[in-house]
Amino acid sequence: MKNKKSSYATFQNVIVFPGTVERLFSEALKYMKTNQFEKANRYFEEALQYTEGDEHLLSIYAYSLYESKSYEKAKEVCEKLLNLGPAMYFEIMELYLTVCMQLKEYKKVERIISSLFDEGAIPQEKMEQFKRLKELNANISERMEKQDDHPAAVKQYEPEMFELDAFLSLEPNEQVKKLNELALINIRPILPQLKRIVEHDRIHPFVKSLILILMNEQAVDMEIKIGKFDRIIVVNPSKIGLPTELPQYKMISNIVNDQLQQEPSILEMVEYLIAKHSIVTYPFEWLDFQPQDVAQCYIDFVHQMFGQQRGANQEIFHFIQELEMLSELQ
Repeated sequence: MKNKKSSYATFQNVIVFPGTVERLFSEALKYMKTNQFEKANRYFEEALQYTEGDEHLLSIYAYSLYESKSYEKAKEVCEKLLNLGPAMYFEIMELYLTVCMQLKEYKKVERIISSLFDEGAIPQEKMEQFKRLKELNANISERMEKQDDHPAAVKQYEPEMFELDAFLSLEPNEQVKKLNELALINIRPILPQLKRIVEHDRIHPFVKSLILILMNEQAVDMEIKIGKFDRIIVVNPSKIGLPTELPQYKMISNIVNDQLQQEPSILEMVEYLIAKHSIVTYPFEWLDFQPQDVAQCYIDFVHQMFGQQRGANQEIFHFIQELEMLSELQ
């Protein structure tokens, strides 16, 4: 007498009835649709006990883990997927990089993106986005490393290099280096030269800001005429405060902190950009734009680096892009 055909399968000696994985997967998706990601994860984990290497299941599970802020586990699942060589390789790689950034593994992200560029693996339409992402991670990583460095010894500076013609003969990045040499030096002996430099219309906006910051830090009490972004203002460095002490900066910073409490890594990147750009705009801040609009645009700007399209205010967005280019001297 023939045995009846079995209506179940086995997986690692465990009996798995037909439709078990599909049912668990369906339950997980149901919870995902209502943003109950932790509950969804439990069903994904149970489903994965009965199947191996299911790319579709693992991909959605990785996303759910990310949304539930289970970043270490999400990283592990992404790495497993990437080893499988998934059909949606680049989408998984984007998620993996996002997870690594949430884990503050900025140096690793920079290395991976560099490798992707070397391998020609980045689609043409994503090139600019990934270039900015690579630079941002490199800058944050470098800043974190510098926090552990000991203060550099005071360097001797060359006063003659701050004569206007000599200073103008330097490239902007060389001008920045010369100004950095003044950080721990009394600048009063060369104040007339610095005033001529900062007021000259051929000087880079970032360089002007550095001089103004030096004057502020040393309480220089004199009037300076600053021109940037088709605007001119007369300021007294001793009375205006540093870039991060100005009112618009404080309002923008408070807004992004309130809005990004649940996204600490995104918050860190947004704060980094705002602080960096505040130096370029100094002392004009963000012109006549409203703090709420500026804050939202910075959030959108960083989200777009992750491929998340947002309805940003285009005028402010283009201004942020301009500031990003001008701040490359940092």
